[in-house]
Amino acid sequence: MKIALMDSGIGLLPAAAAVRRLRPDADLLLSNDPDGMPWGPRTPEDLTGRALDVALAAAEHRPQALIVACNTATVHALPALRAALEPDVPVIGTVPAIKPAAAAGGKVAIWATPATTGSAYQRGLIRDFAEGAEVTEVPCPGLADAVEHADRDAVDAAVAAAAALTPPDVRAVVLGCTHYELVEERILAALEVHRLAGLPPIVFHGSADAVAAQALRRIGAEPAPDAAPTGTLSVLLSGRPGDLPATALAYAEGRTLAPAAVR
Repeated sequence: MKIALMDSGIGLLPAAAAVRRLRPDADLLLSNDPDGMPWGPRTPEDLTGRALDVALAAAEHRPQALIVACNTATVHALPALRAALEPDVPVIGTVPAIKPAAAAGGKVAIWATPATTGSAYQRGLIRDFAEGAEVTEVPCPGLADAVEHADRDAVDAAVAAAAALTPPDVRAVVLGCTHYELVEERILAALEVHRLAGLPPIVFHGSADAVAAQALRRIGAEPAPDAAPTGTLSVLLSGRPGDLPATALAYAEGRTLAPAAVR
């Protein structure tokens, strides 16, 4: 079994680690785009072109499925990616987990990039899936870049700024960028500073576990977390075989994957 994941950078690590937990025997292929990152500031047309290049490079290695582990690429490029690869390679996009976050009731905050915050795409998801919950959209300028470069000071500054914009009585926080899941504990710590006394713990909603499970469903595979850990890890850097970026090792997800790396 081989599953590919794509993103401009290391935002794909949470989903890759989730696939590894569900199927330790699966071979993983990470297709990054260091030559073109970041994707966020690009026009939709330019981003779609970069995403297609990254996806087609991965497809040459004959994966059984491709996870688009990037919210921005899912918004702009998913139709083009599916048109290019399906039905041969199922393509699984990443959507913020607004529906499950809203289902339990209470206030919900969505942390996302400035480009996504307030966008027609995100407003549409809130309209369709928030089920009447009170939702606050929180822009997080600079956070994805800080995570990408494993810049702890920049991460803490961006997280503190976003935490200050988050209502102190939210019940759930949706992480609307795959990079953010890599610093979930630091986000939680910052929110606790602003938390009202006596409230229950905040529930986080990322996308990694859901997209990993969906990838297995799309290829007709069952989770087997007790399978032998024989899965390998390969990396493409803008189409070229390479190594896991050094910054990935700053995060538990990257260190989990590193022992399986092959060239």
